[in-house]
Amino acid sequence: MGQNLQTSGKLRPVDLARRHRLSTQAVRNYEEAGILPTADRTSSGYRVYTPLHERALAAFLALVPGHGHATATAVMQAVNRDAVDEAFQLIDESHVRLLNDRRTLRAVEDALRGLTADSAAGSAFFRRTFIGPLAEELGVRPATLRKWEDAGLVRPRRDPLTGYRVYDPPDVRDAHLVHQLRRGGYLLEQIAPLITQVRTAGGVEPLEGALRDWHGRLSDRGRAMLRGAAALDSCLRERA
Repeated sequence: MGQNLQTSGKLRPVDLARRHRLSTQAVRNYEEAGILPTADRTSSGYRVYTPLHERALAAFLALVPGHGHATATAVMQAVNRDAVDEAFQLIDESHVRLLNDRRTLRAVEDALRGLTADSAAGSAFFRRTFIGPLAEELGVRPATLRKWEDAGLVRPRRDPLTGYRVYDPPDVRDAHLVHQLRRGGYLLEQIAPLITQVRTAGGVEPLEGALRDWHGRLSDRGRAMLRGAAALDSCLRERA
């Protein structure tokens, strides 16, 4: 039966599974999730797939690396409902997320370059100070520094005698990095993991490797999106 089905352009679940190195159960699950169009059944109840199912599965698997499983699923579900504009909007939104990630990376690099340059010039960035002078240097209110402290972005210690906040060099560095990212429009919750990474790396210089890796991951996502777009276009042409 399998040979006759393939000769007629029809495929069994196992045929699709083998072509994409999946289990037959995975193929059935994708159909049930709406990622594949609903298959016809033989008189015995067996699923019968077509080249359209082949293209849909290929499109989904190509979309996942660039857009993620959830978005790829939503895109194919929309395509199978003939809601192509909805699918395109989902893809557009995914591209916007990639663009925002690139802008975030650029902002981090600009902030780190500024901190490195100031450190090399021997500025007051990395000297011990107190909340008032640091707030004045940044052009913010002391209350803003306290808000950043509450969010865990800066961690000044307290002088044991006076109880005043003391900002040691790493705290001053973190405060300037937060300030530059805030000026770029980033939220405190977006900044927190970046500050954590700076602390874990022991400063800004060791982050160069991490930034290169970040660039590489974004480039990989961009290329994966191109491959996904080509596969989806092939699927749409098959549907037409």
